[in-house]
Amino acid sequence: LAEGNLASVPVTLEPLELSGDWTMNVHEYTLETGVYYHWAISSDGQEEFAVLAPNLWRNVWINQIVINDLEVKPMGLYSVEFDDEGTIDIWFVPIRPGQYDFWVDGFEERGMLGHFTVN
Repeated sequence: LAEGNLASVPVTLEPLELSGDWTMNVHEYTLETGVYYHWAISSDGQEEFAVLAPNLWRNVWINQIVINDLEVKPMGLYSVEFDDEGTIDIWFVPIRPGQYDFWVDGFEERGMLGHFTVN
């Protein structure tokens, strides 16, 4: 039932901000299948962080990942990692409903985890 270009006007999600004090500002996102999303993930650079969401990435179409104005057109994704301060932008379309966790590897016990609900 989709018409036109799904990837023409993204819905911008609240950016995920990772802090060296082992906190993140968002723990829950609610998405709709067939909607084009832009998710910005930022780190303050005080700690090395790897953000994992492998089950989410298996159930979405990823249009692109942008780092420092350089685009990557991936065929899949497991995680994104920050070794320094910066932002990684991911543009994607969910294709399967479900609950999908995301977390910062090694910091889950400190509360750096959340989930996507895709309807």
